[in-house]
Amino acid sequence: MENIKIQIQETNNNSIIKFVSNTILINGGSFEFNNIDEAKLSPLAQQLFYLPFVKKVFVTANFIAVQRFDIVEWEDVQEEVRGQIEAYLNSGNKVIKEQEEKKSAIEVYAEVTPNPAVMKFGTNKALTQTDVELKNIEEASKSSPLAQALFSFPFVKEVFISENYISISKYDIVEWSEIYQEIRTFIRQYLQEGKTIISNLPEEKKKEEIKVNTENLDETSTKIIEILDEYIKPAVASDGGNIAFRSYDSDTKRVSVILQGACSGCPSSTITLKNGIETMLKEMLPNQINEVIAING
Repeated sequence: MENIKIQIQETNNNSIIKFVSNTILINGGSFEFNNIDEAKLSPLAQQLFYLPFVKKVFVTANFIAVQRFDIVEWEDVQEEVRGQIEAYLNSGNKVIKEQEEKKSAIEVYAEVTPNPAVMKFGTNKALTQTDVELKNIEEASKSSPLAQALFSFPFVKEVFISENYISISKYDIVEWSEIYQEIRTFIRQYLQEGKTIISNLPEEKKKEEIKVNTENLDETSTKIIEILDEYIKPAVASDGGNIAFRSYDSDTKRVSVILQGACSGCPSSTITLKNGIETMLKEMLPNQINEVIAING
């Protein structure tokens, strides 16, 4: 079993610290606990509430966030909490207790996307906190049992898993009208049975997340990310895709973005990029943007 390591990460709220794990902690979704009684579902959260300064505990796929009361400063206690969480996890204890899920609570619906090769399968269940794109079954076997199972269908070409949907790219050997119902039923049953969605984040994704979140970005890059997150991502996600900031060259004033899911390889993505994203960035950041180029994820 992999030795679990916990790293401390500050947040914009100085009363909250994130304790980030190098492995997946829970199988999809997130949990917020305001007191020890609410935390009956999580033995780890209950243990943390015994610390007198713990006000709130938030558990998600790969980190645990803790909010403190003002009786202490994090710099005085954060190492103690990090060590406690790390010791708990390495003892093989569960973060969240297993719960029987009502089958009727899981819904999966299919939506067409601008990319004719890709269909979006949305669900009312939280799947992941970090987008994961798998190009083949070998990648999936190291990261996502759900994607690995989907690659068993001979017509599945690529799988993209986001917060509450899965975008699937198919080969041209079949039409979506012939297979979408089979895929929808398969995903719904998989989620109903509570099987693992993501077992480990791909290494390249971890590196990309660290790079995008670095504090060393210049002011223009930071503004570009804010615009993408607020104005572009929601629209792109509704079509089963994702867009991520890659880089900004201040000399050429060129922005590079990564397209994933339905956007990757989509015939209309170039038009959307030029007429939509590039135009918006030029208007909101005058004289700072010359061109936006895309890299398929």
